[in-house]
Amino acid sequence: MTTIKAIKEQLAQATEWADWMEALQKDERTGVQNALKSWRRAQQKRQQLIDEHEAKLAFDDSYRTHPGAYIAGTDEAGRGPLAGPVVTAAVILPNDACTSLIGLNDSKQLSHDKREAFIAKIHEVAIATYVHFQPAEVIDDINIYEATRQSMKASIEQLAVKPDYVLADAMTLDIDIPQSSIIKGDAKSLAIAAASILAKTARDHYMEQMDEQYPGYGFAQHAGYGTKQHLEALNQLGVTPIHRKTFEPIKTMIQKG
Repeated sequence: MTTIKAIKEQLAQATEWADWMEALQKDERTGVQNALKSWRRAQQKRQQLIDEHEAKLAFDDSYRTHPGAYIAGTDEAGRGPLAGPVVTAAVILPNDACTSLIGLNDSKQLSHDKREAFIAKIHEVAIATYVHFQPAEVIDDINIYEATRQSMKASIEQLAVKPDYVLADAMTLDIDIPQSSIIKGDAKSLAIAAASILAKTARDHYMEQMDEQYPGYGFAQHAGYGTKQHLEALNQLGVTPIHRKTFEPIKTMIQKG
């Protein structure tokens, strides 16, 4: 009789139902039945990811003005923090299956490790990518909304390949390319989701560097957001050059001198 361990190993290698699994349904061992249930749940989850992936591809394809047209997605990371840049990315993906990107989603829905794993996959399949950093000084000068908008514009215009259509996450850009503003676009569009990952990971890596340059603030942990740890550090250590001077409570701290 095949051991439960061996059966689990067999199931781990299978991605679709096979004739040999018929016998497993009749196996009275609890361990075998549990293994079969786990396999079925895993396949259901995998199929759900495939369906979501195909829906994102179809969404992007619906904006393709002609066969072979280049669709760019753009998204941002870091509009809310008290410190650091807002970072935007633009990505053009091929119009085929992009199967290595199955599971790609809004960066906020993925773990740190999954986001990191997707970076290389995106660069491997993408036709063009670009990441733009908009520093705190510009954010303070023209406000966070306009700074983000201009950064998205720069990301699109710096792509090595000019797109035929742009899908921007909840933003209308001052560009001479047909575009659509997509609410919650990183959950609907594969290109926007890819841009979301590149923007988020690039910003996180930058804030990890800033944690070394400005120790004590915890930038590697909170990425500049207004956590309790960050606010306490501001009160104890003061404002750094990468803090946004027009954001509260930093604005009031500076005014009080």
